[in-house]
Amino acid sequence: MRDHLGRPIVAVTGLGLVTPLGFGVARNWAALLAGTSGIRRITRFPTDHLRTTIAGTVDLPEEAEGPPLTATPRVMRMAEMVAEEALAQAGLGGDGRFPGPLMLGMPPVEVEWPHRLALAAKLAPAAARYPALAGAAGGWDALYAQAAFATVGEHLAARFGTEGAPIALTTACATGASAIQLGVEAIQRGEASAALAIGADGTVQPEALIRFSLLSALSTRNDDPAGASRPFEKHRAGFVMSEGAACLVLESLEHATARGAAILGVLRGCGEKSDSFHRTRSNPDGSAVIRAMRNAIEDAGLTPGDISYVNAHGTGTPENDKMENLAMRAVFGADAPPISSNKSMIGHTLSASGAIEAAFSLLAIRDQILPPTINHAEPDPAITLDVVPNVARPAAVRHVLSNSFGFGGQNVCLVLSGEPA
Repeated sequence: MRDHLGRPIVAVTGLGLVTPLGFGVARNWAALLAGTSGIRRITRFPTDHLRTTIAGTVDLPEEAEGPPLTATPRVMRMAEMVAEEALAQAGLGGDGRFPGPLMLGMPPVEVEWPHRLALAAKLAPAAARYPALAGAAGGWDALYAQAAFATVGEHLAARFGTEGAPIALTTACATGASAIQLGVEAIQRGEASAALAIGADGTVQPEALIRFSLLSALSTRNDDPAGASRPFEKHRAGFVMSEGAACLVLESLEHATARGAAILGVLRGCGEKSDSFHRTRSNPDGSAVIRAMRNAIEDAGLTPGDISYVNAHGTGTPENDKMENLAMRAVFGADAPPISSNKSMIGHTLSASGAIEAAFSLLAIRDQILPPTINHAEPDPAITLDVVPNVARPAAVRHVLSNSFGFGGQNVCLVLSGEPA
């Protein structure tokens, strides 16, 4: 039950999913294979005068008769939901105790406009300037607790009884994959027999939308929400912001086998590489992206020819898609495996994307089918890959490479397999 480097093999025994396609693994996977888009017009806040008015939003049950949650409570709630589903499948945590640490990938925390408006309501209109707002926030303990980055992890650790200090991290769009990597490495080092890895993001809110819009990173195809996310397609013009969460229950294969758990797959390899080239752009030579992919494959004890399918980062921005094409050709040469982008259907779930896409990768192995890249109306001559256009495809899927490339050159790749060896 050791890998080629003598480390404990890391198995996945539970999955949980929430995306704009719905709640739960079964509903999400069925919608993904059907090529369903979860992108819609934003109704959570006014979008007058905004360049982008669409997103992949998750409407939580408790919002049906109340105001929308702000980002941090939204992250906490979705993380709870996916952990509950994953732990139930794994058959762990029923007694409120989990035999390992929590690794939580989530976005940075900030004070949002509902908080500012609530503070301003305490003041006369002429006094509602920043120094007065800061003063009015004094003693608002609930806001402090919500704005403290560690709060979500501490709440989840108490809720599910994980061991040790919970780790909360953010590595831009690689965050969800980083959380999984930390869990895998803790088990491989023998520090834990299991780990709860969660990626969650709920930052479809005005300021985040405006920031990405100012970077010219977002699609403005507002009249066609379902067709707005177009990874690898000739007329792609930016990504679509989205939100969601995923949880993977990780265990050493020895621990999982000893308790008779069903094995959903194994996390066979992890690779990372940063390029430190620019705050938002990757180095044009693709060196860090290429190295991250190679590192993951080598860490898994495989060769590029062993990879059956690549779950793309595939955001739909012109630069990112060309970069991923370049990296694929550098790593795989002329015999590159099929690659497809879940983001064509669920949008870019940012901090959650690496975990969500790892879950979908395991499901592709389980069912021996490749999810499609939808909205692929006209191929781009610069993209020379098989992107599984528009329709899911049965295939022999043994090993999957899942790519996550983040702002600031933070790149993490995972290799997932259906069997230990």
